Amino acid sequence: MRDDVLAELVATRVHRPDAIGEAAARRRRPASLVDDHGKLMMIAADHPARGALRAGERALAMADRADLLDRLVLALSRPGVNGVLGTPDVLEDLLLLGALDDKVVVGSMNRGGLAGTAFEIDDRFTAYDAASIAGSGFEGGKMLVRIDPEDPATAPTLESCARAVGELAGQRLMAMVEPFISHRVDGRVRNELTADAMIRAMTVAAGLGRTSARTWLKVPIVDEMERAMAATTLPALILGGEVAADMDKAFASWSKALALPTVQGLVIGRSLLYPPNDDVAGAVDAAVSLL
Repeated sequence: MRDDVLAELVATRVHRPDAIGEAAARRRRPASLVDDHGKLMMIAADHPARGALRAGERALAMADRADLLDRLVLALSRPGVNGVLGTPDVLEDLLLLGALDDKVVVGSMNRGGLAGTAFEIDDRFTAYDAASIAGSGFEGGKMLVRIDPEDPATAPTLESCARAVGELAGQRLMAMVEPFISHRVDGRVRNELTADAMIRAMTVAAGLGRTSARTWLKVPIVDEMERAMAATTLPALILGGEVAADMDKAFASWSKALALPTVQGLVIGRSLLYPPNDDVAGAVDAAVSLL
C-alpha cells in the first residue's frame, strides 16, 4: 500500500468517520450469493480480532494491517472471487478502499474467544450483530461454534449463536456457522478433525436457531469427507485452516470436497493470503480454478 493511500485512510477515520457509512450505502451489492461458476468463493480475514495472527511459519504475519489490506485487495480483484469475510475494522477499511463492490460481504460476529486464553471457549459476540450487518447492507453474518464437552462455557455460546441465527434469518441474511468439537489439550484448545466429530458438530450447528432456512455451514476437510457431509442438507463451504506446507495436496482435498452435493464453495483465508511462495494471485487463481 502506498504511503499516501494509507495516510488518506487514517485521515478519513480521524476527520470523516461518517465516510464509512457513506461507502457502505453506495456499495454495489451482488445479485446472488454465487458467481458465474455457480459457487461462493470467499476470502476470510477475521483472524486478527481473535488474536490469531500466525500464518504458516510467520508468527505475526497478519499484524501488519497495510500488508494485509494489500493482500486482501489483490485477492478480491482476481476473477471468480466473489466474497469476503471479516470484522468491522477490516471490512470498513476495504469499504473505504472501494474493494467491496459486487462482493458477498459477511461480517464476523463472535470473536470473544481469544486464542490461547483460559476463556477461549466462551465465544462471546464482540463484533457485528444482525442489526449492524443489515444496516451496513452486507449479505450475512458468521459465527464460530466450538463445542467442548468439558467446558460449561459451551452452553452460553450455543445459546448466543442460536439467537444470532434467528436474528439474521429475520433480516433475510445468511447465517454462516462454523462448528467444531473441541478439547483442551495441554492447556490449549484443539479442534477434533475427524469425521465422527464433524458429524456431531454439524448436526448440532444445523439445529441452532428458530429456522435453518438461511443457515450455511463452514467446515474443515477431514478424512471420510463424504460420510461427514452426508450428515446435513444445509449448504456448506470448505474452510482453509492453517497454511499448508504442501499447497498441491490442499488444492486436491478442496477439489475432492467440492464434488460433494452440499459443498457450495470455499472460504479460505491465510492459505491464500499468505501462501508459502507468497504468490497471492497465483494461489487465489488456483483455488478459483477448482470451482
